[in-house]
Amino acid sequence: MDFGQIVQSISVYALPLLFAITLHEAAHGYVAQKFGDHTAFMLGRISLNPVKHIDPVGTIIVPLAMALLNTGFIFGWAKPVPVNFNNLRNPKKDMIWVAAAGPGANLGMAIFWAIMARVALEFGGFGGFWWLMAIAGIQVNVILMVFNLFPLLPLDGGRVLSGLLPSKLAWEYNKIEPYGMFILIGLIVTGIITPIIFPIIQMVVQWLVTLFIL
Repeated sequence: MDFGQIVQSISVYALPLLFAITLHEAAHGYVAQKFGDHTAFMLGRISLNPVKHIDPVGTIIVPLAMALLNTGFIFGWAKPVPVNFNNLRNPKKDMIWVAAAGPGANLGMAIFWAIMARVALEFGGFGGFWWLMAIAGIQVNVILMVFNLFPLLPLDGGRVLSGLLPSKLAWEYNKIEPYGMFILIGLIVTGIITPIIFPIIQMVVQWLVTLFIL
């Protein structure tokens, strides 16, 4: 991969990735505030300013490394928005909506980028810069949405599952959280998670491609 390709890959993915992680985190804080927890608001984290959400490793180093290694897509994460679930009016129920808000924002952005891809096709044609950026936007947001919905704490899907389980089961399930990231890393390194989430990612992307005739 030559320098020109690296620059193009970064320029195509940078904006979609930045918006994807920023709106994902801001959505968590916004919905938490609506349900009674003002922690994120008081810390200035309900913001569309990317600087508020940038994680040096997840937002800069990892995506840049993936671009340099020509992985085929770029992935990253932001600083998690702080949510005190005890402040929610109905913690167990409201936690579901707060957790689902991030992936929901990614779905909305994936649809937005699909619309932009359709517009780019009409005015710029297949393979143009804006079309490539729109396709990158679809990929990034669908990957973030599906990955975060994986039912393992501390991912959003784990929070949703915890909120849906009966209280006793949820209490037992929540004991996994301190080890959740180690389990997740193990699933990624061993490749176990790939055949689980990638068919779903491909299905959602294909649905958007078909819906918007891309």
